[in-house]
Amino acid sequence: VENKLENYYKIDEKSQIKGKTHSQLLIIDRGFDPVSTVLHELTFQAMAYDLLPIENDTYKYKTDGSSGKEREAILEEEDELWVKIRHKHIADVLEEIPKLLKEVSSKRKATEGKLSLSNLAQLMKKMPHFRKQITKQVVHLNIAEDCMSKFKSSIEKLCKTEQDLALGTDAEGQKVKDSMRVLLPVLLNKNHDSYDKIRAILLYIFSTNGTTQENLDKLIQNVQIESDSDMIKNWKYLGVPVVSASQQRRQSRKDRSSEETFQLSRWTPVIKDIMEDAIENKLDSKEWPYCSQCPAAWNGSGAVSARQKSKTSYLDDRKSGSKLIVFVIGGITYSEMRSAYEVSHAYKSCEVIIGSTHILTPRRLLDDVKILNKPKDTLSMLETGEVF
Repeated sequence: VENKLENYYKIDEKSQIKGKTHSQLLIIDRGFDPVSTVLHELTFQAMAYDLLPIENDTYKYKTDGSSGKEREAILEEEDELWVKIRHKHIADVLEEIPKLLKEVSSKRKATEGKLSLSNLAQLMKKMPHFRKQITKQVVHLNIAEDCMSKFKSSIEKLCKTEQDLALGTDAEGQKVKDSMRVLLPVLLNKNHDSYDKIRAILLYIFSTNGTTQENLDKLIQNVQIESDSDMIKNWKYLGVPVVSASQQRRQSRKDRSSEETFQLSRWTPVIKDIMEDAIENKLDSKEWPYCSQCPAAWNGSGAVSARQKSKTSYLDDRKSGSKLIVFVIGGITYSEMRSAYEVSHAYKSCEVIIGSTHILTPRRLLDDVKILNKPKDTLSMLETGEVF
């Protein structure tokens, strides 16, 4: 990998020697941040792929209620609205889409009364020429409302518990003294399915870097998940402590208390800390040893150097700027992909490129973890998905 990258950056497409470009490649194993893989995310793309039956990027919906004709929509890069809103919080999406619909409808003076999916469906029937302009908005409003329906029914209370366990503090910043007390209401709630309870148990285990064998056995028996217990136990194959004789201190994280966020979305994927530290030359060389020659400094924050540059197009700036390439072995989450976009936007002189073997959703990940201890010749291993 190192040799190929070195040759790539030496010679361009015309076999001419390139100018020097500052770039780094980070290769990370999936076990570095187990929390982000099981947490319920409330940004649009991550939430939709977690809660809705979206297969091969295809979302199925009905515009006329349960009796209407089933339609399909592909969630792809060519959908400009999808690209614009997919990394936004669901609360912001639910505000933005109706505004866009009202803008279009006001220009046509075509809608009356309260804006609703049924009214929009009738409108598309009456005015075929209007259909193209609002179809995308209707699709994403359907997705958002489907997500919120799931959220309100059982996920909302679950999210508070997950955030408290993941961070070790509550929404007011008070330290969680008894993680088990936080976990128990979830395990006793009959509205939560076994997958959600397993996710909560894992967050409890991750929060203390492992639990005792006795405690683990009790949790599995009391929640009656014996048949799915490998979804918990097999994390040891990813280098994540599951059974530990003594509780260890949780990993210190970058202080983001001053950042504005929603109470149920306080967790920040660890990969965002790593990407920011890499750009700012703050990665510990003992934990992140260089396989090749140590690169020259990136002049600190990319955001600072970006302000000092002469005005150029966004693409030209990206082409000539530094590149941080992050590859995660074992899959990446949609929240981690969002983090790469956020860091790339914040540090405009450094383009962040993230990739992996495949894209994870919590349910599929647990199914895959469950079979990690099975003989290889009996497995249908993880499917490779689209990488961004």
